[in-house]
Amino acid sequence: MAVTTERPTVVAGTKGSPAPKNRKRHLPGGWLPFALIAPAVILEILIHIAPMLTGIWISFIHLTQLYIANWGAAPFEGLGNYQVSLDFNSALGASLLQSFAITCAYTVVVVAVSWIIGMAAAVALQRAFRGRAIFRTLFLVPYAIPMYAGIIAWKFMFQQTGAVNHFLTQIGLTSADHEPFWLIGGNSLPALMTVAIWKTWPFAFLMLMAGLQSVNEDLYEAAALDGARPFRQWRSITLPGLGPVNRVLVLVLFLWTFNDFNTPYILFGVGNAPPQADLISIHIYNTSFQNQSFGLGSSMSVLLLLFLLVVTGIYLAISSRRSNDNA
Repeated sequence: MAVTTERPTVVAGTKGSPAPKNRKRHLPGGWLPFALIAPAVILEILIHIAPMLTGIWISFIHLTQLYIANWGAAPFEGLGNYQVSLDFNSALGASLLQSFAITCAYTVVVVAVSWIIGMAAAVALQRAFRGRAIFRTLFLVPYAIPMYAGIIAWKFMFQQTGAVNHFLTQIGLTSADHEPFWLIGGNSLPALMTVAIWKTWPFAFLMLMAGLQSVNEDLYEAAALDGARPFRQWRSITLPGLGPVNRVLVLVLFLWTFNDFNTPYILFGVGNAPPQADLISIHIYNTSFQNQSFGLGSSMSVLLLLFLLVVTGIYLAISSRRSNDNA
């Protein structure tokens, strides 16, 4: 009987078959993913990164109107601009510190009141009732109106003969002979806060209303059967359920409000912001473009950036730790 010496044919990939040779893996599409994200990366560099780096470089030179045509000829200051900005015993440093304090107070009031009004409106419109869609639409009108048009309308209403004084006179809080000025003096900051809250709280309302959609309605029914009052339901169910939304919302509102430039710029005009409403964004603008001290204004901008980065980092660290503890 003849014995065959042929080796059995083994199909690759079956059990007992030799492992196939390693093949070099390529990303799907090759260069296509990089080509798709290239426009976004280029625009990010041109719009954000390049101007930021330019501003940081300007903060180290003595750039004024004398050297605006030739930046390279501006003397190198090193940390000189930062020393002037942080010298709170000088007039420039003291005014910057005062502007920073005003901005902090402005941010706290605007963010807190906007969040409170947004939360109240979101909770009030959480349950279905007749006409709820109409109220939701009306509450979002300040957010939908173009910002410039809305602030200009408020500017007219805050004139001495405007709608605000007329309304206060009608309800007896003021008289026609003693109508207050709202865009100058001590009343300018409350007027600025009013406009900022008016245009900010609809965003808080929109975010919180969307977050409430993820809260289980059965929890409210069970709490009501156990005798929990509405405030207890809000504290024990609504607030914990909106925790992730609130963490993002408060941070976004803080950054937007602290950096707010358009509201005071439109409401008071170019370089006309009263000292009582001198937000740090307007203060930096006036230093750079009104006083023509571009290096000094850039150093203030960098200091503001560092402050916001530090506050944001601390806030995110605390929020992350609380989330882990709750989990």
